[in-house]
Amino acid sequence: MGADQSNRLDRRTLLWSAAAGLGAMALPARAQEQTESVMPVAQSPVRNNVSSFRMLDWQPYFSNLRNGAVLVDITSRALHFWSEDGQTYLLFPTSVPLSDDLTRRGRTEVVQKVVAPPWRPTPAMKERNPEWPDMVPGGAPDNPLGTHALYLSWTYYRIHGTHDTRKIGRKSSNGCIGLYNEHIQQLFPLAKVGTQVLLI
Repeated sequence: MGADQSNRLDRRTLLWSAAAGLGAMALPARAQEQTESVMPVAQSPVRNNVSSFRMLDWQPYFSNLRNGAVLVDITSRALHFWSEDGQTYLLFPTSVPLSDDLTRRGRTEVVQKVVAPPWRPTPAMKERNPEWPDMVPGGAPDNPLGTHALYLSWTYYRIHGTHDTRKIGRKSSNGCIGLYNEHIQQLFPLAKVGTQVLLI
């Protein structure tokens, strides 16, 4: 075997070895992608931040979409909205209550829609924080309800905007569900008085 033939053989062997090595590295990645694509959503780990968002179907939570439906997932800190005709689906990050004793779960509905809502602390809030004002007018930059609010049938509970964007994605409220002002402004015209709301 000549030197040129030996060099060609060595180069060919080296190239085949490199290709085989790359293929072996690529296979686990492809296998992982296939595994992830078929893994049931329920097996996915839940993380308590906005990156854990995943789209949901309304059927496991509501029997119909009459007047539209809002699902708030306290664990993933996400609000899901489906329009009555099922054509519009929105998914937003939220703030959620600070603690379990401030958290309410279950079914309610939108009973009032208010632009530039005034804010009044609840009696329990006032007891904990007597220095708080009795009322902050709507439109004030320090109003905790932001630009818009959806009042729920549960007393003192709202889905509302916030001017304090640091609160979104965190346990930071006294019971309400907070959205970025731009997100409550998208949701507000779509939600109706009578829109179903479920907190889980």
